[in-house]
Parts: sequence; structure tokens; C-alpha cells
Amino acid sequence: MAILFALVGATGVGKSNLAIEVSKFFGAEIIGVDSRQIYKGFAIGTAQPSIQNQKEVKHHLVNFLDPTEVFSAGSFVHCVKNILKDNPHKNYVLVGGTGLYLQSLMLGLPQMPTIKEGLREELSKIDLKSLHKKAMELDKEATLKIDENNRQRLTRVIEVCMSCGEKFSAFQKKREGGIGHIPVFQLEKERELLYQNINNRVDQMIKMGWVEEAKELKKTVPLTAPAWESIGYKEFAHANSLKEIIAISEEVKQKTRHYAKRQLTWFRTQLNCTSLAVENALEKIKESFN
Repeated sequence: MAILFALVGATGVGKSNLAIEVSKFFGAEIIGVDSRQIYKGFAIGTAQPSIQNQKEVKHHLVNFLDPTEVFSAGSFVHCVKNILKDNPHKNYVLVGGTGLYLQSLMLGLPQMPTIKEGLREELSKIDLKSLHKKAMELDKEATLKIDENNRQRLTRVIEVCMSCGEKFSAFQKKREGGIGHIPVFQLEKERELLYQNINNRVDQMIKMGWVEEAKELKKTVPLTAPAWESIGYKEFAHANSLKEIIAISEEVKQKTRHYAKRQLTWFRTQLNCTSLAVENALEKIKESFN
């Protein structure tokens, strides 16, 4: 007994609700595979599982990390291995949209070089747009797979390239320590419906208090903290009028749709997934284990 399978898909496709159903059916707990849902307090805008869902099925790696802490694929692999080691008789389902985490768990972590002293601090002073441009210049292949707002991963590409003179993407192909293949089911929804779901979800999050949540977090969490890289949070934290909130919400919808598109491309090209329509995914997954 261990990890039964992974349930992945673009943001807004419907992973969370299905995860509860399949986990109940298999008597499994859920391990989150999401780089944004890990942070304490950043709940609404990252679509963390509801309190009710967490009561129905135990969740791991959700709402557990201080917003100021960095969490990497290596951190994820370490945490999952500890969960499996501490509870060897339980079943788990991996659920989320951060494909890099899942890939690193299965294939192992790239063996990266030692980083030059002081380089990371130096890169932290560069604005995000310039950081993205620099990463593209040094390693376009690796950078195209990264969200342009993900400062942590862009920095990693640059510091590896600058420290050893070799591309980050080359090191990614040298891996060790993976746990091996896991069945991966990718949830699919017609693109137009997916985008409509995303738009509706952003509106619903605002009604649930996303703007207020962001403003409260600004009082205690430094704006340099990694948790603020989640789409929309910084923008809403600084919104001062209804007009600004409406404008930001439209921008957030667009950025989230673009992010979903990148996720779909990544899953299609980087992981060996079995694609399932959301509408009949539960039955198909059950059938595959008969």
C-alpha cells in the first residue's frame, strides 16, 4: 500500500471535487501536488481544499508552510518520502497541477552544481521582467516551461547557468532518487468550458473574500515572501477601489487562463498521462483498478 495514482490537470478543471470522491472510494488520503496551496493563510486565491473537504479526507502538504519559506521540487520529494515512510500501510492519491513536483518524485531530482556564493542575493535585486529575460537568454528550453511570474524557478535557471557555464535544462536530464512510475490520470475539459470555469471561479473567489484575505496578509507577511508569487495576491493587496478590483480581476482571469494553457502543454509533453474527461473520470479510474 502506498501511492495508488496521481490526479492532475489544469487549474479550474475540477480536480479537488473528484479527488474527494476517488479518495473515499479507495480509502486513501490526499497528498497535494501544488506549489501555491502549501502556504498558510493563502487559502482563497489558491483554491485550497475547503475545511469540509479536509474533514472528509485527510490532506497532506496543504496550508502547512510559512509564507516566507521557499519550497522546491526537492522539498516536495523529501516531504512525500517522509509521509510514505511514516505511514507505510496507508493508501495515497496525489492531486494537483504542479507537474514538475510529480515528475521529480517519479524520475528523481536533477543533480545540480554548487551555486556561486552571493549570486542568489544578487539576483533577488533584479525585477521580475528582467529576470525572465535573462533566463530566456541563458536557457530558453528550460525557461519556456516556467511561469514567467515564478521568481524562484527563474532564479534557479539563471544561478545554475551562471555558476557552471552549462544549461539548467542539461542538468534536468541527469536525475536520481525517483520512486518510479505512478499511474497518472489527467483530467480534460473542453477548452472553452475550462476557461469559463476559470473566469467564474475568480468571480467566486472575490465574493468569498479574496481581496480582504490579501489585504490582511499584507499586514503580517513581507511582500518579498515567496507566497506572494501566487497570481492575483499582490495586485489585490494594493487595490483601493471597486474599479481597481474589477480591472485586476480581469487581469487575473487572463493570467490564469494562460497558466492553464501552459499546464496542459506541460502535461502533454512531459508526463505519460492517461487523459480522462472530467464527466466520467471517476468510473474510468475505478475500471482501471478492477
